[in-house]
Amino acid sequence: MYDYIIIGAGSAGCVLANRLSADPKNKVLLLEAGPKDSNMWIHVPVGYARTLVDPKVNWLFPTEPDPGSNDRVHVWPRGKVLGGSSSINGLLYIRGQAADYDGWRQLGNEGWGWDDCLPYFIRSEGNEVHQGKLHGTDGPLNVSDPTEPNPVSDAMIEAGVQAGLPRKPDVNEGDQEGIGYYQLTVKNGLRMSAAKAYLKPALDRPNLRVETEALVHRITFEGKRAVGVAYEQNGEVLEARAGKEVLLSGGAVNSPQLLELSGIGKADLLKERGIEVVADLPGVGENLQDHYVISVQHKVTEPVTVNDQAQGFAFLKEVAKYFFLRKGLLTLSAAHIQAFVKTRTELASPDVQFHILPATMDVEKFKTQQVMELNKFPGLTTAPCQLRPESRGSIHIKSSDPGEYPAIRPNYLSDPLDQETAVAGIRFARKIVSQAAMDKYRGEEIMPGEALETDDELLAYAREAGSTIYHPVGTCKMGTDEMAVVDSQLRVRGVEGLRVIDASVMPRLISGNTNAPTIMIAEKIADAILGKPALGAETASAAE
Repeated sequence: MYDYIIIGAGSAGCVLANRLSADPKNKVLLLEAGPKDSNMWIHVPVGYARTLVDPKVNWLFPTEPDPGSNDRVHVWPRGKVLGGSSSINGLLYIRGQAADYDGWRQLGNEGWGWDDCLPYFIRSEGNEVHQGKLHGTDGPLNVSDPTEPNPVSDAMIEAGVQAGLPRKPDVNEGDQEGIGYYQLTVKNGLRMSAAKAYLKPALDRPNLRVETEALVHRITFEGKRAVGVAYEQNGEVLEARAGKEVLLSGGAVNSPQLLELSGIGKADLLKERGIEVVADLPGVGENLQDHYVISVQHKVTEPVTVNDQAQGFAFLKEVAKYFFLRKGLLTLSAAHIQAFVKTRTELASPDVQFHILPATMDVEKFKTQQVMELNKFPGLTTAPCQLRPESRGSIHIKSSDPGEYPAIRPNYLSDPLDQETAVAGIRFARKIVSQAAMDKYRGEEIMPGEALETDDELLAYAREAGSTIYHPVGTCKMGTDEMAVVDSQLRVRGVEGLRVIDASVMPRLISGNTNAPTIMIAEKIADAILGKPALGAETASAAE
């Protein structure tokens, strides 16, 4: 018997385990389907290139053939290890726009506006560079700058300014428009996952138990109340009981899957799968949103890119630099430069994010073999993704077998606005690279290639070459309408004793990478579970 059972030791689950077990009166069980985070490549930042394709620490969910991207099957990396996706992601720290969260509040989610969420971003953050009232400097999640600039990246920032973007060293103040270096969840040259930031400091607490390689089969109910879980470990099915609450933090894929396996979802679908209905919630697994990224690649005329650093004697130098200084190539994140742009003048805020890296990858080999291999020539990738897509997909179980992956239907580029924005993003990428600041480095455009020029040609390229950038959300959305799965306290509607706490509760995708917002969500709801006043409410009360 435990007070709280947390399902999933990812970005949210690790936060919850720490905050709830901080009170010695709370007995907490944390269940993780994957192993401990002992894989070396988890902790070396550039190791994401390996863990993103490693089934030992990664679910590697295949989607159904997707009509909007030429019926291709996409592979979705999701962390299956302590730390979840924060242990395998690209290490980029982005909060999103203030308007994102104010939009959540306007949808009826009281307490989720920017002013409500900002204190929890601040509490979680240990920023080495940015200070002041909008940043935290002593929080558990370390945030730092890249260890070294790159001449091509520096030139791209100058080119972005020449293209009309302001320099933006800090995009995490609520207003994003501009260009600059990304900040990273890295400390002393090592990844700062949620497991390292939150779980590791709590592991010695006698009231916290962590079980790895424990696949949860279902949440157990007595009537309409969640009272525990059944999980499989070492070939044996075990049960655990929760005296207070079951907290589901499986992520945008696993959380709706487990709700449906447990009898919560669209009643007709559950009956077809032979599952007894506990609560008829048609919104479970619906409202799926994801960022769809499209690579624009150029050759670079000088051997100063990541492609060059990763070969021969240069690579050995980088290994030595990392070993002795914790700097250089091995501290590389998924992108060097961030750019947030408006593709239409009438927009109030940026609608496209760029991930810019002085490197190119063999895209065909990645698409067909899931192998991340750098090209042998110097290269530059300028990759746009639409921040707030209108396309919606779904995730639903195929059977009552908890070991069978669900059917993921992302429906990329199914909305006309998303199609227009994809083309506009490619054109803006070309605009940046064409500026005078890049004259010294700019070589041939190899993707999509200069021959492709019309909107139809560029959209066709986007459909063929685009892919997920690993930000699925929304499948257990927070709200007040009939398709909402949880309320503003993230309690599952129609039952008691059960919450969903992860990126699946986002009613709309935020403007950027989703790790920091997921940690914020868990920080915020941990206070609600413990009956503490919200940080914003405390601040307002003190001001009065």
